[in-house]
Amino acid sequence: MESWVNLLELETLAQQQMSPMVFDYYAGGAEDEITLRENRAAFGRIALRPRMLVDVNAIDTGTTVLGQQVSSPILVAPMAMHRLAHPDGELATARGAGAADTLLVVSTLATVSLEEIAAVASAPLWFQLYVYKDREITRALVQRARAAGYKALCLTVDAPHAGRRERDVRNHFALPPEVQLANFSGPEMRMMPKEEGGSALPAYVARMMDLTLTWKDVTWLKSTAEMPLLVKGILTAEDARLAVEHGVDGIVVSNHGGRQLDTAIATLEALPEVVEAAAGRAEVYLDGGIRRGTDVVKALALGARAVLIGRPVLWGLALAGADGVQRVLEMLRHELRETMLLAGCPAIPSISKALVKVP
Repeated sequence: MESWVNLLELETLAQQQMSPMVFDYYAGGAEDEITLRENRAAFGRIALRPRMLVDVNAIDTGTTVLGQQVSSPILVAPMAMHRLAHPDGELATARGAGAADTLLVVSTLATVSLEEIAAVASAPLWFQLYVYKDREITRALVQRARAAGYKALCLTVDAPHAGRRERDVRNHFALPPEVQLANFSGPEMRMMPKEEGGSALPAYVARMMDLTLTWKDVTWLKSTAEMPLLVKGILTAEDARLAVEHGVDGIVVSNHGGRQLDTAIATLEALPEVVEAAAGRAEVYLDGGIRRGTDVVKALALGARAVLIGRPVLWGLALAGADGVQRVLEMLRHELRETMLLAGCPAIPSISKALVKVP
């Protein structure tokens, strides 16, 4: 791990540890991968306006998310199938996030059960939910998450169908027999075997996920959850207004890491209109393309409560398990601290829109 200087270097290092199928599954985006690239490029189009002669002797990166204290506004995004990256899978990710004193959002499609992950966690957990055609499966997942001590439910709304990820099609992506979706019983639910003619993921999603999901189901889920509810996958003011009208507690501005609808707007560019529409009635979060402490500061300046980190966590996991996850999160937190110091922002509340110049 001593060779890591920044998170941008990790992808190449991790690629050397993974099969081409697994690396492409994690790294790839939909179709021409324009949105995947734009998520990252959008940060470069915004400049910082640092302030001088501010007392920055003590920098505090701590904050709260839905009332939960974390060491920094850098959370771990929900991602599927961590055991493809490391044998310990989500157990290692949870340990690494806990060591960094920050929150992990656990995926429905985890390869370790949500209860086992909770048992090793030392920091707050949220549970990311896909809604299945069989609503009893969905209801059971929510009940299990609540019983295991998860602090919030994060409903993904941008994946009624799997985006066309052409790297996966070429590689005939499938789960090896020793890696299964641990939150379910029965081979149909737990396994994702090879499909003739392409990736196994779209076939699984088409077979299991509910295409009829609408805003009325958000109301149903909030009443069922008995815990705070976030919706993940919002990119417009129109949907942000609907989200708060339906009582959500948080909104994650996300385009699924560029893996669903290609040429969709970059998340950083979508953030301001979502924040304005939410109007303080729900906390707003952002994922997609964050690799530097300056990226975190720009997102916060434009109204995000916190950011969620995806692929770099998987690269750290592949390279060094729990220690790699911790190193990724602490490296980014260190960069955040350095940016705050140089920009004249001694604490998270001092980061405001005045800090950025938007084209």
